[in-house]
Amino acid sequence: MSIVKAASTRVPSSRSHRRKADPVKIASFTALLVTTFLMLLPLFFMVSTSLKSKREMLKFPPTFLPESWAWSNYTEIFDKLQFGTLYKNSLIIGVLTVIGTLLSSALVAYGFARYRGRGNQLWFILLLSTMMLPYPAIMIPQFVLFSKMQWIDTFLPLVVPAFFGSAYNIFLLRQFFSTLPEELFDAGRIDGCGELRMWRTIALPLSAPALATVAIFAFIYSWNDLLTPVLYLSSSDKFTLPVGMASLTSSRFRIPPWHLLMVASVLAMVPIVTLFAIAQKQFVEGIVLTGIK
Repeated sequence: MSIVKAASTRVPSSRSHRRKADPVKIASFTALLVTTFLMLLPLFFMVSTSLKSKREMLKFPPTFLPESWAWSNYTEIFDKLQFGTLYKNSLIIGVLTVIGTLLSSALVAYGFARYRGRGNQLWFILLLSTMMLPYPAIMIPQFVLFSKMQWIDTFLPLVVPAFFGSAYNIFLLRQFFSTLPEELFDAGRIDGCGELRMWRTIALPLSAPALATVAIFAFIYSWNDLLTPVLYLSSSDKFTLPVGMASLTSSRFRIPPWHLLMVASVLAMVPIVTLFAIAQKQFVEGIVLTGIK
């Protein structure tokens, strides 16, 4: 009898093990749920509108769910807008921009990170100062230059500048390269590696998170760019996706086909979402680690 009594005094009741509700955590969780709902609401409305007919789209008050699901909108967009051609052009420009940005920015960033010569900091500050130049300040001189090179109405003005580096991406990669241990490069020199080989076999493989971050930024910028294609492209078969989507709101439509614009927006998100889903881990690591030295 005494053993049972002792055991009952040692083992606490299940009620005592229950954690008390933390008001702060409950409030934080509720705020996160509300914020998530508000962030997803425009996305839900965009997908819903893409599946509405033109008549239902103009109804007021608007309906959240389509009364009749117009899946034909996703085929109509390819007929009215040459959507396949626009998609292909944007992908070509985006991929070439990513390749050029990674090659040029990584090489320049490696030089700033590994070489501590005289004037290194001065040149790096001058490079960063170019970020303060607004694009309209160089837009006209750049257009005149490309016009004299007869690059107008080609993809070259949209792709070639990426092979000359970007100040922001160089800064991002330089911060990451600076965190790599010097012992790795000393071992490479002992093995007879030159600087370019150490850049290719040591620096680049260890910098996958930062490179993924730069690749995502470069692709998103190229994919969403409207001003540059409008400046340099005049043939409809060379237009990119933003130019084609902007044409849906032009004056040639008495009432813009908003349902088709929403279809184009949904399809335009696919490469961005896919790229981020594939490189999500590296992207987050790249953002975090580039600030750690």
